[in-house]
Amino acid sequence: MDFNKKQFKIIIEQDEDGYFVGSVPSLPGCHTQAKDLKTLRTRIKEAISLCLEVAQEDKEYLSMINDFASEPVFIGMETIEA
Repeated sequence: MDFNKKQFKIIIEQDEDGYFVGSVPSLPGCHTQAKDLKTLRTRIKEAISLCLEVAQEDKEYLSMINDFASEPVFIGMETIEA
């Protein structure tokens, strides 16, 4: 994994309580939540930094990144009624 990488794709969802939840598919277990998007962006940057620090020291986590992480290709968003 390239630890000099500066850009990560983030998936942002809003849960049933109104919290915004951000996750980083390329870093397993890297996620956070906040009441507003501005705070979420700050927290997700902190979470990314922590995950990258762990990856440098923890070979098991680094292995998880290499084996299970995915970098999604965004196609679009749809709402479907069923």
